[in-house]
Amino acid sequence: MNIAHVTPVSGNIHEDRAQAIRDTLRDAIVDRRLTPGTKLSEIEVGTLFNVSRTVVRAVLQMLAFEGLVCTERNRGAFVSNPTPEEARQVFASRRLIEPGIINAVIEFMTPDAARKLRAHLSEEIRYQHERGARARRAEIKSSGDFHLILASLAGNAIIEKFMDELVARSSLVIALYGRSGISSCGHSDHAAILDALETGNAEKARELMLHHIDHIEADLDLRVKEGFALKDALAL
Repeated sequence: MNIAHVTPVSGNIHEDRAQAIRDTLRDAIVDRRLTPGTKLSEIEVGTLFNVSRTVVRAVLQMLAFEGLVCTERNRGAFVSNPTPEEARQVFASRRLIEPGIINAVIEFMTPDAARKLRAHLSEEIRYQHERGARARRAEIKSSGDFHLILASLAGNAIIEKFMDELVARSSLVIALYGRSGISSCGHSDHAAILDALETGNAEKARELMLHHIDHIEADLDLRVKEGFALKDALAL
């Protein structure tokens, strides 16, 4: 009886640990501390987090399912390295989905939702004016989070999850091809979109969102950036 009770608890502990490691690696990928092509050694990851290779494999499988990690036979796992065509597909997908999110958000827009978005914009601006690598990474993440908050307000859990993946993949693309040293996701664009949402002007908000996505994509080129070593990127 005791064994039957303990076994699932142990399994849950391992699952929780794997999820926590996945979240840490995912954050490092999304905020561009781990750049495309970075090798994720099972031994090194296991050593850094003091877990078995079995747990590490589970983590890498989760990230691979999200498209953030790719595995190569006899070589191991790497942070995904999107091609220019894959980059175009990411932004083409966003052009299809985010105007629909705007339509849904208009229906759910409340004073509380507007205040939440305004508070987030203030956070974006604060990071923009701070200096240093950590502030820059926080500003990049905060910019992506604006789109995720909009998705959460749309009232569709499936769309929200899909946008989470698209924003993460966008970060990979920007890490590889972004020209500017800061987030290309303009804060003035975000403010204009929110203004249109608050006035209930769905057509203008959709137009601004499409312009905004064009703006992000226009900041891309083909130059690859240098990244951190795995240990340094995770600050462990």
